[in-house]
Amino acid sequence: MARSDYRLVADEVAGEIERGLLRPGDQLPTQRAFARQRRIANSTAIRVYGELVRRGLAVGEVGRGTFVRAAPPHPGGSASLAERPRGADAPPVNLELNYPVTQGQSELMARGIAPLLRPDVLLEASRPAAADGTPQARAAAADVLARAGWRPDPAHVLFAGNGRQAIAAAISSLVRPGGRLGVEELTYPLVKAIAERLGVSLVPVAVDEEGIRPDALAAVHRSASPLSAVYVQPTLHNPLSLTAGPERRAELAGVLRELDLYAVEDTTWAFLAEDAPAPLAAYAPDRTVLVDSLSKRLAPGLTVGMLTAPPAHLDVLARTLRSGAWTAGGVNLEAAVRWCGDGTVDSVVAAKRVDAAVRHRVVEERLGVGAGAGVRPGAGTGAVAVAGSRARSGRVRVDPRSYFCWWELPSHWRAEAFVAAAAERGVAVTPGSAFAIGERSAPGAVRIGLASPPVDVLGDALGVLAELARRAGPGAGVDARMR
Repeated sequence: MARSDYRLVADEVAGEIERGLLRPGDQLPTQRAFARQRRIANSTAIRVYGELVRRGLAVGEVGRGTFVRAAPPHPGGSASLAERPRGADAPPVNLELNYPVTQGQSELMARGIAPLLRPDVLLEASRPAAADGTPQARAAAADVLARAGWRPDPAHVLFAGNGRQAIAAAISSLVRPGGRLGVEELTYPLVKAIAERLGVSLVPVAVDEEGIRPDALAAVHRSASPLSAVYVQPTLHNPLSLTAGPERRAELAGVLRELDLYAVEDTTWAFLAEDAPAPLAAYAPDRTVLVDSLSKRLAPGLTVGMLTAPPAHLDVLARTLRSGAWTAGGVNLEAAVRWCGDGTVDSVVAAKRVDAAVRHRVVEERLGVGAGAGVRPGAGTGAVAVAGSRARSGRVRVDPRSYFCWWELPSHWRAEAFVAAAAERGVAVTPGSAFAIGERSAPGAVRIGLASPPVDVLGDALGVLAELARRAGPGAGVDARMR
């Protein structure tokens, strides 16, 4: 076979991968064995393997061999938007989802779970897991959730399959069908979907620079029908990046006790704010069900939801997890214990804090945060940057520790029109209406997720959005902020 024909052999292997004959993680033969099988020279086999690696179809591991790669590199690699292919099949730069994965974390995680692949260990981990997991899992979760001098009692920890299931179980255990759940007036969209499935009515509660207002919560609870519980995000609120300070948390805890009301505290993003105050659960331990997850700390496909609850509510919450089939899988739980215990979680979290700061600087450069902007200290010790005049370029709210920002668009743009125009330019963002509750007027804003694309691609995408915002959009001259 001519030396130039190594690409034809690589095409054959690529076809086998595409048809599923070779699956992600499969080990390819040694180059010498591959050469014998294909009746080619050893030197050609070496070139074939190099070509497969170059195409992103295989990965070589020193001392182990060559393996079929789980997925090709990010579409377009690090090419700018201008260099990316256009057309119906061109994938957009997705700034809707927030899936932070840092370089090198997969190697850390692979080492951490290597012992789990022993047949006897894997067999034991494959058994069904109880809602309260194992003593080792509860201790590991307590360590992960600990912050600002607070650590939950491991005996008060339960597990769900992922963060969404943890939220669903917490709400279901506190609010009966037809009941009312208070939420921030802009909230995590999946809470809306969960509430609809559970037959729960969401009631918006006003927020300020520190998140949900205790006086507004009390007023809502005392008007019409009382609330059964309230869902809150006191640290790095999604989508507004708000963080409540210690005094606000203490005030909110007092209102919960006064109203005999439970809170579901979502701390999924709080790991990014190392200097944030202790969670609401530390201020109102008898009134708070805390929910969290490993998916943002590690990766979206590696899910374990964690819950802490007051002793009086543990049995009810455990029964809810079991009846809803929301308990964690045994293998995932065992993997989580190992990642927590060997330092993997701590290392990845530290890397993501650095990564979030890098992406914040990209936002500063591309959207003008900091240039002529008011940058105010946040009550939760972070900085909340609000950039620009809304009439010209809109206002951007972002915390430098956060993986998302909230952009109140220029007055000549309606959010839905801007989202559609951005999609035509190959960038996907989320309209503010996705976060609005009930009859509240949809805000003329978009949320931008910063975590998923490579940093250079993020910069290009934000540049596209900034240029688009300066244009006169549909409805020019109409103030669409609240309509």
